Amino acid sequence: MRAQQLQRPGPIGDGPLIDGDLEDPIAGPGDLVVEVTVCAVCRTDLQLVEGDLPARSLPITPGHQAVGHVVAVGERVTDWTVGDRAGIGWLAGTCGTCRFCTSGRENLCETAVFTGWDRDGGYASRAIVRADFALRMPTGRPDVELAPLLCGGVIGYRSLRASGIRPGGRLGLFGFGASASLAIQIATHWTCDVFVATRSEPEQGRAREMGAVWAGGYDEAIPEPLDAAVTFAPAGDVVVAALAAVDRGGVVAVNAIHLDHVPQFDYDLLWWEREIRSVANYTRADARDFLSIAAEIPIGTAVEEYPLAQANAALQDLKRGAIRGTAVLVSSQ
Repeated sequence: MRAQQLQRPGPIGDGPLIDGDLEDPIAGPGDLVVEVTVCAVCRTDLQLVEGDLPARSLPITPGHQAVGHVVAVGERVTDWTVGDRAGIGWLAGTCGTCRFCTSGRENLCETAVFTGWDRDGGYASRAIVRADFALRMPTGRPDVELAPLLCGGVIGYRSLRASGIRPGGRLGLFGFGASASLAIQIATHWTCDVFVATRSEPEQGRAREMGAVWAGGYDEAIPEPLDAAVTFAPAGDVVVAALAAVDRGGVVAVNAIHLDHVPQFDYDLLWWEREIRSVANYTRADARDFLSIAAEIPIGTAVEEYPLAQANAALQDLKRGAIRGTAVLVSSQ
């Protein structure tokens, strides 16, 4: 099988992902082997490849938004068959027995493993996934449109819930990349007034096209106090800007696995029961709920396709801000 492997982190401009020919994976007990047709690219992949997110295992095949079809089923698997369409997301496995797993918070499991970080992911023509963590995908849509939902969509949904936003409320989105462009569709479906702050003028225009009642830069004053906010940009100063924009009792949900330095700020910004809340991973229940909502709305995804062998180029374009929507690697190209 073909795979894009990271041997050693480095600047994406140096092409750290190596195209290789590896042995086909074999399904162990409880596993599925999935023939990957597409894998969406995520900023977390870029952070891993460049070393901002420390690698846990090397070499590693990145990618945690893969869609394909089951080609092998391991022992003890009874609810999947060869030919089923399956999604492979970020959460690859948990212990199932700890205080977090048994209380509906498996995203916090201390021994959780993650696709493309702890175990090989979807930047490959085939991948292994635990059958109980494989995701059933909505019908009637092509794989390339569904792959971006598996991280940016699911974690964006969890972030909205973490923010406490209610239907009809005033919501701020800080940053407007792939995940935010999915979150805004949920928020407008919930009849929220959405205010978008982002550095890029083209992204501001796109936010307005997608239903934002206001869009501007991080340094511009949002015209109304926000009930809640979600930050998508991996920058600490953006978190402070969001905190300054929320009303009393408002929550800022931070949608980031890695964040640079948060500058010092006055306690007055936090007083009146404002909160900053990190968002860590997601649960399988989150994924099921979101995929159901995505099919109901339905949530649209703008994609730019790249051949699997051009994974470095896709990540470089992501870093440059040159992608409108989500980059998706296509195995057959």
